[in-house]
Amino acid sequence: MATTEIITVQRRRKYHWPEAQLNFWIFIMLVSSAVLLGIFAYLTAIQNTLRLGIPWILPYMITVSTLCIIFIIILLGLISQRQLLPGIVVLGSFILFVLFLTGLIETSIQLYGPSGAVNSYCGSRPNIEVIDSMQTAVWLANLGICTDFRAAFAFEIVGTIFLLWMMVMAYQVNRDDFD
Repeated sequence: MATTEIITVQRRRKYHWPEAQLNFWIFIMLVSSAVLLGIFAYLTAIQNTLRLGIPWILPYMITVSTLCIIFIIILLGLISQRQLLPGIVVLGSFILFVLFLTGLIETSIQLYGPSGAVNSYCGSRPNIEVIDSMQTAVWLANLGICTDFRAAFAFEIVGTIFLLWMMVMAYQVNRDDFD
């Protein structure tokens, strides 16, 4: 009676990620997401304090920023176990890219859109002849909101570009295009 034994050899493919670029991307995306989370949470608190309606972009960007931070934490866990796969990175980056791009478009509409946009109120200055504390407080609050929206717009641009860059980098890692 002859016995046959089948031996299978599994080869695990190792992906070589460029460490400096990956660390730089993680740092920039963490900063961008944290800043966006803080800005939109602050703007939501202002809307609640003034008992005004909350535009959908505020909770939307809070959620997107939180998802991005969770994605980066997952990536850090996979990096620590040396199991970061380009497919996971491309999929997560693409989903976040679409979400960031949607937020960028809506923020630009809120900031630079038609009449009643945030930017149309940013140039107003208090009357120099009659300055009282309430008018100054309103002007400072208005200036803060304008600055917050402009910063959010800038960080959404940075986040969108860096997510696109990560998709390209993951594709290059998958093809072993790095030295």
